[in-house]
Amino acid sequence: MSSPGELDAAVATCRACPRLVAWREEAARIKRKAFRDWEYWARPVPGFGPADAPLAIVGLAPAAHGGNRTGRIFTGDPSGDALYAALYDIGLASQPTATHRGDGLELYGVRITVPVHCAPPDNRPTTGERDTCRPWLARELELLRPTLRAIVVLGGFAWQALLPVLTAAGWQLPRPRPVFGHGAEALLADPGDGRSLHLVGGYHPSQRNMSTRTLTPAMLRDALRRGAEVAELPARPPHRSRPGP
Repeated sequence: MSSPGELDAAVATCRACPRLVAWREEAARIKRKAFRDWEYWARPVPGFGPADAPLAIVGLAPAAHGGNRTGRIFTGDPSGDALYAALYDIGLASQPTATHRGDGLELYGVRITVPVHCAPPDNRPTTGERDTCRPWLARELELLRPTLRAIVVLGGFAWQALLPVLTAAGWQLPRPRPVFGHGAEALLADPGDGRSLHLVGGYHPSQRNMSTRTLTPAMLRDALRRGAEVAELPARPPHRSRPGP
């Protein structure tokens, strides 16, 4: 797998975790009433975004009736509604909505991926499933490495899944070991070539976090904007934000 495109194609064929395979396919059979006319993707959902992105966003896993239905990460569910609207607001996405593959959405300098590529029951992958899926994340970040400068990490699960992958890839973590939190930052060093990688923590834009205002649209935009800043993304005029904090 010498390119993200080849990796994405390989990810979509994986059947390594029996529980996740059964769940994603069961969700596609049962469907939700609103999506009864859809033919669900019902496979592992690959990453999305350009292969030379300086900024990565790492989430948790596809939603059973979101990415598992549409075949694109963070597409077709409330978490994606919040994330893509925020990316659009700060000029990193071509449109504020993500409804299906082929809807014309483009990301600018950003690639989105997850540590678990299949929809898990109750949005809770097991540690074994996380570890089984780890090589896909490791390879994706390896392919992005020539241009990668920063990662926005959405949620504690993603933070804990990501740190061992980065350590195994040769990045040196600061001491004490960085702790997840919204707005947390860590700077990792590559002793081989002197490069650095910035991590920016942010609460996951889950429906629960957004409805309880644990995470607001403004907080999400701030985390993404900080990621773009440390990734040295070219400045783009932000789109007008929708009403709200």
